[in-house]
Amino acid sequence: MNLLLLRHNEIASNGTVTLNDYRAEHILKVLKMTQGQTLTIGQMNGLIGTGVIQDVSHASVTLGRLRLDQSPPPQLPVELILALPRPRMLQRSLQTIATMGVKRLHLIHTQRVEKSFWQTPLLQPASINEQLILGLEQAKATQMPEVIEHKKWRDFAQNVLPKLSHQHKIIAHPGNYSDAYALPKTSTHNVLAVGPEGGFTSQEVEDFIRAGFDPVQLGQRILRVETAVPVLLAKLF
Repeated sequence: MNLLLLRHNEIASNGTVTLNDYRAEHILKVLKMTQGQTLTIGQMNGLIGTGVIQDVSHASVTLGRLRLDQSPPPQLPVELILALPRPRMLQRSLQTIATMGVKRLHLIHTQRVEKSFWQTPLLQPASINEQLILGLEQAKATQMPEVIEHKKWRDFAQNVLPKLSHQHKIIAHPGNYSDAYALPKTSTHNVLAVGPEGGFTSQEVEDFIRAGFDPVQLGQRILRVETAVPVLLAKLF
């Protein structure tokens, strides 16, 4: 935890925050901080700064003298389309996209996504937020990515995909395509697509290309989704 992320309703009228969850445990047992010490804090979708530990007990920490006066690192100018991965891989992927600064995530169904994946409790809003927050705390950032679920491929391909605003649209897929390339620094809105473990089908790739996406490949090795996403973002940005 490189930043302690505060929710908007946690700051009391007297300007203090009392924590008694995993954050308090981290401060006490991992960081081993005590009264009077200062730590880095941030407010959800807001500024970052510092807070001073005013009181500690065996399971709670009270912060005061909060100072939120610095802008968080900017998000990447990108929204990511990701075929829904396996539940455990989904957890890691959510943390990664928050850490790297993706603005919006579209989780989609494709032919090679098992329908049972959509039944996982890890897709509950509270579970998704938990993973995103872990990613933000790692990155010392505050901006929560928006997550949108699309459970029917045809509806997504026909009604959403062609309407996504963009400067660059890119689909990462193994094949005889150009290598992924760095996007211009002036790009302010880009859309990237990454498939499931088995990849997109040829028809799905055609649907993306028809919607204006340029196919690129990440090399001869086939990467897991949780690896492909940060590799692609690093190459492009």
